Amino acid sequence: MAERENDNGTSSTDFVLLGIRDVPILQNLLFLLLLMICSVTMVGNILIVVLVVADRHLHTPMYFFLGNLSSLETCYSSTILPRLLASFLTGDNSISAHGCMAQFYFFASFATTECYLLAAMSYDRYLAICQPLLYASLVTWKVSLQLAAASWLGSSLLLMAVTVFLSQLEFCGPKSIDHFLCDFIPLLELACSDTRAVTIVSFIFGILDVVFPFLFTLASYVCIIAAILRIPSSISRQKAFSTCSSHLTLITIFYGTLILVYMLPRRAPLRQLNKVFSFFYTILTPLVNPLIYSLRNREIKEALRKMIRKALAGTQSSCYLGETGSRHF
Repeated sequence: MAERENDNGTSSTDFVLLGIRDVPILQNLLFLLLLMICSVTMVGNILIVVLVVADRHLHTPMYFFLGNLSSLETCYSSTILPRLLASFLTGDNSISAHGCMAQFYFFASFATTECYLLAAMSYDRYLAICQPLLYASLVTWKVSLQLAAASWLGSSLLLMAVTVFLSQLEFCGPKSIDHFLCDFIPLLELACSDTRAVTIVSFIFGILDVVFPFLFTLASYVCIIAAILRIPSSISRQKAFSTCSSHLTLITIFYGTLILVYMLPRRAPLRQLNKVFSFFYTILTPLVNPLIYSLRNREIKEALRKMIRKALAGTQSSCYLGETGSRHF
């Protein structure tokens, strides 16, 4: 079917993301802020992955999951930030129907993977603190690989089904999405066909990919905190809590903003507030991950120091050899 062109040059099948353009005077400032967030997020998370791979002291299940989480945050940010930055530069807010569905699929799939990975990490911390004698036999490399693979693969399959149902809907009227990304609820609001089937499917899958991992994570940390409080020595309690404090902080930020985004009614007065919470959940959470683990985790900081020392030593050695060679010549 031929595509009609609208007055603004966009195709009749395109969506328009209204984004965060309600304050035009701040557009340049927002662009610079997003560019800085994108750079720090990418560099920070990639650095954690490099450290986990390169430092043999970090070759443990806990840091294996952290490496997966940092890889995920890198992919997660890549589905949102580059397109958002491009829209600031070009002023083009349109996105094709296929592009919108692809963005929704990858964004929702990575968000679901994060729910499962956080649950796997909480299980790892539960066994390390509550069952320390059995930890080595229960959390083997095989189990860690299976949990990580199930997190990535399971979320991909679940969201593929939801995306297929969503793509079958008919969208009519002004296809203006009052958001800065193609999310499920804003898309559903634009549908003019029967949405009952996709609503039921998304509700069932929402229980599987958000509610279940959240309850599992919550139960794990209830057991962890109860076990820590039973430790008689305050120094031992502090040491035990320090092993999971970074992860607990990340969980609180991620699920706190996630619950606010999807539980807050999308009435007109609250839509801007919903965008603010969505900004925290989709853009700032991937930024917070490397900051929390680099500032609060002793092993990561030590691995980073060793990498910097090696890099400096290699640079000094190269300079010395270069000077020696030039003198000899």
